[in-house]
Amino acid sequence: MAKGLIWTTAEDLARNRGRVLSLYRQLLRSMNSPDLPLNLAARLAKKAQIRAIFMLAAEERSLHNIEDLIDSAEYSLSLLRKGEIPKYIQ
Repeated sequence: MAKGLIWTTAEDLARNRGRVLSLYRQLLRSMNSPDLPLNLAARLAKKAQIRAIFMLAAEERSLHNIEDLIDSAEYSLSLLRKGEIPKYIQ
């Protein structure tokens, strides 16, 4: 992302698109892990929450907020891979 700018440009959004889509897919896939202590209904509800978070975040235009959201998604993914449920999804 461009340094010194506050708002995203179309180029910034296009540059992050693949990374965000990858994180989104990985988060949804990792909710199917047998290591998570969730039943089917809980898994579906958590997936719906992930979708809602990404839908709301898609409207974000601040560079700093986008970076924070990506960092949060990566951290949540690392927790899910360990078999833990992140706080903001609980």
